Amino acid sequence: MKIGLTSIMVDDQPKAIAFYIDTLGFRVAQRFPVGEYEWIGLIAPDGPEDVQLSLEPAPQEWAVAFRRGLYDNGIPATAFQSLDLRAEYDRLVAKGVVFKGPPMAHPGMPTMAVFDDSCGNWIQLYELPA
Repeated sequence: MKIGLTSIMVDDQPKAIAFYIDTLGFRVAQRFPVGEYEWIGLIAPDGPEDVQLSLEPAPQEWAVAFRRGLYDNGIPATAFQSLDLRAEYDRLVAKGVVFKGPPMAHPGMPTMAVFDDSCGNWIQLYELPA
């Protein structure tokens, strides 16, 4: 068993598509209309070609409440691994991405930083120890 597709709920799908592609550097693997929304499968800049991130529209009340609960409590909706967290942090800050703070190392844990994806989610970046 392996993960081939994972998703994140977003409050504004066109804004999320622009952010994940233009700011984070994801690439489009699949994109086509589905009713009033789109199916969008993205590939991470340093990720394998066979793993996609789907940006799911989430207008339902339960989804809005769930995401608001995560966001208001500072809980990341998902985490992405960075190969060079300090460089990634500097690159994203230069593009205007809002972080909770600079990368922090914690004993026995990876170095981490959390940013706002501007679409209703906190996203955690982490770098594994060398």
